[in-house]
Amino acid sequence: MADRSWPGEQLIVAAQGGDHDSLTALVSGAHPNVRRFARSLCATPEDAEDAAQEALIILYRKIGTLRASGALASWMFRIVRNECLRHARAVLGGPLPARDSPVLSAEDEVLQRLEAGRVAAAIAALPADQRRLLVMRDIQGLGGRAVADALGLSIPAMKSRLHRARAAVRQTLQVAPDLTPGGHHDRSN
Repeated sequence: MADRSWPGEQLIVAAQGGDHDSLTALVSGAHPNVRRFARSLCATPEDAEDAAQEALIILYRKIGTLRASGALASWMFRIVRNECLRHARAVLGGPLPARDSPVLSAEDEVLQRLEAGRVAAAIAALPADQRRLLVMRDIQGLGGRAVADALGLSIPAMKSRLHRARAAVRQTLQVAPDLTPGGHHDRSN
C-alpha cells in the first residue's frame, strides 16, 4: 500500500527549506493520501477532487509554515476537512463549525492521527450513499433537513440510513481495532 505512506522527513525538511525539486516531489508524494482523505470526508466525488486540489495548492504555497515535519499528515487532514466543509457550506449554506486549535503534544498528535486514520478507513468502507450521508451529517455538521433535502430523502429515511451508517462504522471500529497502515501498534515502548 505505497499510496498510504507519506513522504519522508528529509524530503519535507528540504521542501520547507525552499528546494523546488523536493517541493514538487512532496506534493506528488502526498497526492494519493490527500485524495484518500478527501474521498472519505467530502460528500461528493467532485467536492473531493476540488478539496484535494485546494489542499495540494495550500501545501505547495505554505509548506514553510508547517511547524514539525512529522505533522504533515494531520496538517493535510485538517486542510482537506476544512475544504470539504467550505464546499458543503457553499452548496447548502449554513455556518461552519468552529475550528479547534489546541496545541497537542507530539504523542497526542500521533494518537489522534492513528484514530483519525481508523475512523476514515471505517467511513471509507461504507457504501457510497451511507458514506455521503454520514459525512454530510456528522463530519460536515449539516442539519438533518438540509441533508435529507440534498439527498432527496424524507427525514425518517435520512434518520434510518444515518443510524445504519453509524452502526456500521461503530461495528467496524469494534471488530477491527486497528485499521491503520501497517496494521499494528507497538506498545512495548
